[in-house]
Amino acid sequence: MGDLSADLAPTGVLRAAVNLGNPVLAHGTPDAPGGVTVDLAREVAARLEVPVEFVCFDAARKSFEALTSGAADLCFLAIEPARAASVAFTAPYVVIEGAFVVPEDSPFGSPADVDRPGVRIGVKQGSAYDLFLTRTLAHATVVRGADGVAAFEEQSLEVAAGIRQPMTAYVSSHPGTRVIPERFMQIQQAVGTTPDRHPATVAFLCDLVEELKANGFVADSLRRANQPDAAVAPPAE
Repeated sequence: MGDLSADLAPTGVLRAAVNLGNPVLAHGTPDAPGGVTVDLAREVAARLEVPVEFVCFDAARKSFEALTSGAADLCFLAIEPARAASVAFTAPYVVIEGAFVVPEDSPFGSPADVDRPGVRIGVKQGSAYDLFLTRTLAHATVVRGADGVAAFEEQSLEVAAGIRQPMTAYVSSHPGTRVIPERFMQIQQAVGTTPDRHPATVAFLCDLVEELKANGFVADSLRRANQPDAAVAPPAE
């Protein structure tokens, strides 16, 4: 593993960017992070026989910036075309859903109802759902902020977008709101590094992700993190 270690962890330490803003993937504090991404990073480091260092953030765009600026060697991000030129992705290891929250008396019953003129959708800036909605909406407007539901509340927006689990939790503690049951997107979470790595390094990451999906590692990690609603991604084709 010497050549792989030198390529993926050139400082002698595997620096893994972790997004604590996505509770499905990570939790805890920068000093003591946990979750499936943390477990995956530790396993990559163990295979390379190097120490791991966690570089923690509160948003996916900051993890992306850490990787592309050279401050991190490994990231855990949703596969999106806007990131593809800057990140060499594995196949997804987890699939989660994007869901809309609306006021209880909203006329919207499905994601298709939302894309109309005059509708404003609060999103977390730089998130997978920000990138997806920016790319796919024809009529509705994306309103970016540090947090989608905060923008939804503060600006009295028509819709908030986010990951299903925290959006469901938000609704449970905010009477007068509801989740639109149908997902508006499927979010494919993958391991990534910079595309200038040796092809053998990227292949190592891809093969390891497939192994850890197949042997139950990813499923066990999700259970330990109390994320039973997150689905292990199917095998890569």
